[in-house]
Amino acid sequence: MRRFSIHGHFVGLFLGLLFLPGVLLATEPLSIRAPDAGTVTRGEFIRAAVQTFEIPLPEEVDLPYERVPKGLAPYIAAAYERGALAIFGDDLGTGKSITRGESLQVVVKLLNVRPEKVTVKFSDVSVKTDEENAVQVAVDRRWMKPVRKNLFGVSRPLTGKEARLLLRRVVQGVPAKDDSPVPKVRINIRVPKEELPKSDILNTIWQLLTEQYLYREKLKPDEAAYRAAEALVESLGDPYTVFMRPVKNEQFQTQIQGEITGIGAQVELRSGVLVIVSPLKGSPAEKAGLLPGDEIHAVDGESLKGLGLEDAVGKVRGPKGTTVKLRIHRNGAEFDVTVIRDVVRVPEIEISFQGSIAIVKLHQFGQITERDLRSLMEKVQEQKPTGLVLDLRNNPGGLLHAAEVVLSNFVPQGSPVAVILSPEQEYTELTDDPPTIGASIPVVVLVNKGSASASEIVAGALQDAKRARVIGEQTFGKGSVQQVLQFNDGSSLKMTIAEYLTPSRHKVDGIGITPDRVIPMEAGGRDTQLLEALDLLR
Repeated sequence: MRRFSIHGHFVGLFLGLLFLPGVLLATEPLSIRAPDAGTVTRGEFIRAAVQTFEIPLPEEVDLPYERVPKGLAPYIAAAYERGALAIFGDDLGTGKSITRGESLQVVVKLLNVRPEKVTVKFSDVSVKTDEENAVQVAVDRRWMKPVRKNLFGVSRPLTGKEARLLLRRVVQGVPAKDDSPVPKVRINIRVPKEELPKSDILNTIWQLLTEQYLYREKLKPDEAAYRAAEALVESLGDPYTVFMRPVKNEQFQTQIQGEITGIGAQVELRSGVLVIVSPLKGSPAEKAGLLPGDEIHAVDGESLKGLGLEDAVGKVRGPKGTTVKLRIHRNGAEFDVTVIRDVVRVPEIEISFQGSIAIVKLHQFGQITERDLRSLMEKVQEQKPTGLVLDLRNNPGGLLHAAEVVLSNFVPQGSPVAVILSPEQEYTELTDDPPTIGASIPVVVLVNKGSASASEIVAGALQDAKRARVIGEQTFGKGSVQQVLQFNDGSSLKMTIAEYLTPSRHKVDGIGITPDRVIPMEAGGRDTQLLEALDLLR
């Protein structure tokens, strides 16, 4: 079995997408234990890289180095066999700090990659060397950033945060032009310590069925196994932890690539009821007048009562051009809405100006935001705005790293993004880059009940840092982190693995972010929230 995380474009289950609303999908922390600002040893980095890249460990270990700790020896041997340790010469020194340049050379040797062409020129990088090749690969694939325009920083000690980001970006496989929509992180899974409950009974039942059941031709091993897996997961009562069979998982993987067929609404299963969190801009759902908070009780006259999230969504989804009639419950009233399904393309960034005030609208925290927002914000800064509105309304969230990128535009480098709590550890995610927007430029963040997950992270962090005023409505309140585990047969398990808090440790899950000024949206199309934000900034 392979384990990976999806950072995917959307945080939320869109009707036509198999995501869960407001779910923050984040990479599992790699086996780098150094603090963010602390340095990483050579032994620690080599072990983490070998584990992360799933490089087989040799059965026998024969190393030319002295004083290699027993626990590190298999990983050192695996790297040595691939020629990844030549840079260190005869003295490996597993306890010594590894530099940025050394870490890149280890990685490219482990993966056996070379640049197509060497074009980079940094004053501290030796030309026509393995170091130059490694730096070129890192620049081409955006594994690591130079410390300055003409200085890469190859001799600087690698920090814990840099190591985690490097390994994460390598396994995501994001190419130079970034056409890859779904990065994956592969990590070996340990053999479970806990046995399956009642496994003796289950094994005995299966043996009896296969040996003595009268209608043995009716036995379907795969169906039996999948039903058992589904029942095990459903027993948790967690709508965000789901076992997906191969066909459903294939749909999941395909549909999160940015173009979906359906009605284009992000939904949530609340107390057994399918609820719209937010319709996508320009989607059939929005055109049909569906709103955040609408409950879908029936589809084409068939009740959704008692169905799980995926089954309920399956009733709504369908081919392009077909129609679906939804029974909607809104504010105590029930009525039918007919929606024509279509291919939905998810937008991401819109930037406009109202006079000298910049308005930055983010529709989701996907790879476009992660890749392009900072350069766009630098252009905004060049126009010397007198204020900035960050509009996160109906933004269901997305990548944790994209949230960090968004936040980094407004706060000092190294500022806290969120506190991540898992059963094994607690750590604080920090911004990795300096701000692009001047500290003197006031910022207002707009939110509503469709703002979820990564949107709540950014709004909460800016609010805690007193860098922005938050205006609008109470946000959705989705503060859990899901990770997807891919099985070899094509099935997968999407599982809740952590919770996040704001930097000041305010709980988000089930609560949301409370605006500094609560302003409901007026009916009739007048954007009172945006107007209030503009008034505050003038």
